[in-house]
Amino acid sequence: MLPISLLVLALSLVFVPVRLSTMSLFLFGAAIMIVGMGLFTLGADTAMLPMGTHMGAMLTRKKSVKFLVIVAFAVGLLITMAEPDLTVLANQVQGVPSIVLILTVAVGVGLFLVVALLRILFRWPLKWMLIGLYALVFLLGMLIKPEFVPMAFDSGGVTTGPMTVPFILALGVGVANVSGGKSAQDDSFGLVALCSIGPVLSIMLISLFFPHLSNVPQETVQAGVETTRDVTVTYGQGLPAYLWEVLVALSPIVILFFAFQAFTLHLPKFELHRMSIGVLYTYVGLVLFLTGVNIGFLPMGDTLGRTIGASGWRWALVPLGMLLGYLVVAAEPAVHVLNEQVEQVTSGAVAKSVMMKAMSIGVSVSVGLAMLRMLTGFSIWWLLIPGYALALGLTFFVDPIFTAIAFDSGGVASGPMTAAFILPLFMGACGAVGGNILEDAFGVVAMVAMTPLVAIQGLGLVYRRKVRAAAQQQKEAAPAVDDEIFDV
Repeated sequence: MLPISLLVLALSLVFVPVRLSTMSLFLFGAAIMIVGMGLFTLGADTAMLPMGTHMGAMLTRKKSVKFLVIVAFAVGLLITMAEPDLTVLANQVQGVPSIVLILTVAVGVGLFLVVALLRILFRWPLKWMLIGLYALVFLLGMLIKPEFVPMAFDSGGVTTGPMTVPFILALGVGVANVSGGKSAQDDSFGLVALCSIGPVLSIMLISLFFPHLSNVPQETVQAGVETTRDVTVTYGQGLPAYLWEVLVALSPIVILFFAFQAFTLHLPKFELHRMSIGVLYTYVGLVLFLTGVNIGFLPMGDTLGRTIGASGWRWALVPLGMLLGYLVVAAEPAVHVLNEQVEQVTSGAVAKSVMMKAMSIGVSVSVGLAMLRMLTGFSIWWLLIPGYALALGLTFFVDPIFTAIAFDSGGVASGPMTAAFILPLFMGACGAVGGNILEDAFGVVAMVAMTPLVAIQGLGLVYRRKVRAAAQQQKEAAPAVDDEIFDV
């Protein structure tokens, strides 16, 4: 959190004047987000990941496809409906009722979570599934109204956020471990990748029933904040909403887990006690994080975008966007969960630091390209088609596990920081330069979800080359060793 906070502070002190009220809300938000992220990460490690792993293993041991389908759909539906990122996006889309958008996306995630788990059980190759499904996405995207395309791709990115990712990742690990086989390690990833496609398709389908979207952005500046006490009051007034929102998000999963515990799991009491404390950490941490990002960061992003977009140096938004994109990845809670899981499953072969670097570079490029598109107004298809074509083409040249990790990382990188800071930055700048907010500002989440696919698979190419070089060196050294032994 510190680099991005210092960057925004420096910009506002030197280049972009902002109201003291906006700055006060931002600084207070950054402080509580640091505490919130720490608690959330601790809670994910001690509660959400073990709960998902145990439930995934139990679903596989039941050996009932019908039972797995029903439970997986219910889990995907419930956890997505309460995903904070999705709520942030839905509230910024004018023209489709929020509840309709949330339900549509939730059904898409539920259906594709079922598909993802069935893929693990029946060993369906992820590469060919991704190629077929994205071909369908692009075909359908050509047939719908252009203004719905960026929003559809954005919805696929925001659904896999801090609530969804830990549980879905662990669910996949549990199912893959029990199903076994040589591909168990590869199969443990890919769930997030498939769950990100469902919302895109479902939003594209419902777009046929809505004539248009509103091009008027919501007002994000907090009114009535003049003193330091007003900052405290503003956060105090916003806190109950996030207390309730996260409670609704966590409750279905926790209730479902304890129901399984009562009837099938029968875990020891000390483990349940540890998980219960972890759930509390998760709850408090996510409440603090979401309160800070929505009340403190959202107005700041909008203010920065509007001010720079209205100035004579609007093209500075491109390098600024790249720098913010590079830094914002480290502030996404779900990114740390994925990187931790990758390092554990690969036994350290893919380090957390390497994953973070690759994802940061990918998101930096994506935000820069999205900012360039916003300023020039060219179609998002000019970026999405070659980007996904390259990502899908790389699947033929890297190990399957890198493909699965790469497509998972795309969904994970686009979390609440992107939805509540980067997206308002784009909307503010787009309004200032006179662009179309629906077609030009929306789509940045889609770009953030796309470039890590290429970056992580590029990492996979380097990894494969190093493995082959090491094998070749070992092969060349073997005869020399044999000759030496023979001479002796």
